[in-house]
Amino acid sequence: MKFAQFLMKNGSVFGSPKQVERFSKFCPSPLSMKQFLDFGSANACEKTSFVFLRQELPVRLANIMKEIDFLPDKLLSTPSLKLLTSWYSQSLSELVEFLEKDPDNRDVLTGFTQTLVNIRNRHNNVVPTMAQGVVEYKEAFCVDSVVNQHVQYFLDRFYMSRISIRMLINQHTLIFDGSVNPAHPKHIGGIDPSCDVVSVVRDAYETSQMLCEQYYLTSPEVEVTQVNSKSAELPVHMVYVPSHLYHMLFELFKNAMRATVETHEASLTLPPVKVRVSLGSEDLTIKMSDRGGGVPLRKIERLFSYMYSTAPSPVHGDNSRNAPLAGFGYGLPISRLYAKYFQGDLQLYSMEGYGTSAVIYLKALSSESVERLPVFNKSALRHYQTSTEADDWSMPSKDPRRMGKQE
Repeated sequence: MKFAQFLMKNGSVFGSPKQVERFSKFCPSPLSMKQFLDFGSANACEKTSFVFLRQELPVRLANIMKEIDFLPDKLLSTPSLKLLTSWYSQSLSELVEFLEKDPDNRDVLTGFTQTLVNIRNRHNNVVPTMAQGVVEYKEAFCVDSVVNQHVQYFLDRFYMSRISIRMLINQHTLIFDGSVNPAHPKHIGGIDPSCDVVSVVRDAYETSQMLCEQYYLTSPEVEVTQVNSKSAELPVHMVYVPSHLYHMLFELFKNAMRATVETHEASLTLPPVKVRVSLGSEDLTIKMSDRGGGVPLRKIERLFSYMYSTAPSPVHGDNSRNAPLAGFGYGLPISRLYAKYFQGDLQLYSMEGYGTSAVIYLKALSSESVERLPVFNKSALRHYQTSTEADDWSMPSKDPRRMGKQE
């Protein structure tokens, strides 16, 4: 059913529960990096963007709001989650008010852009607010493995949805606010059509280095090499969102530096963090290797878990000394979502006793960098309804039973 036909058939979309129910019936429309770029070029049309976003943003909001209902009641009852859900309801209500407004009216377009700015500001603290809600929930109740699995599944989708919504809002507001960013005049919204990857690597390193020296009074050096298989003489450039890439690299540098300094605190010199950037025909790969002692294999997946964090709570814990280098423990899982957002990935490979390599995979072609969006459907619903069954593989035991005396 077409969106307009649906609205005509069902009448008004006011009233938050009804809005969520109606808009969640539609699937989000993922865009490619090339589509973002083509749309935001010299022929960018604010009216076209308005008509698309006044429908697409409510759909994306409603799809994830539908999943919020399947969180444990005790988690939903925390003060943080109540605040967060009120933000989402208010933003959805504000957006649907534009559904019947005239796209040819200049005041309507201006009002819409300002509404997007208000929504972006309102949602600035979504990540720490949701994280604080999880902390409140974990501290007050016993969380079993089934709930842990459901919350992990939800948070990956929730934060990915937030990344996508913020991307749409930023593109519209940056392109149509009537000004050009003097620092980045060639950017299309938040996208750099020719992003210098090594430059972003060095920017992320320098900020991490400053923090590391502030708290440890020392920091490891960085060694960067690049390989361009398409043209060996040219530096590696790609179409990408520099802020997303910076976010991933900054998090990885912080982890690598902290591990390196703490592992070699008795040494006169610190081994460098090595970064290799490689551009192939399909992938752009960034590998960051440190000699920070590594982590055991059993802990690798825990590093990507929202429910398993060794970092103290920024609210309840005494985190004054380590605040810039720690937090809710969400740095790695959210960095992986940034990589996956445009069909890439972020993986860790560790050698316990030696060090860790983190690898970021990105799509080399803008036409293949397509948004990865959560969709609320029967398949998603099953994830919240399943329970843990008995494992069909043997489990290691610290106290194995004796099978009988040997003859």
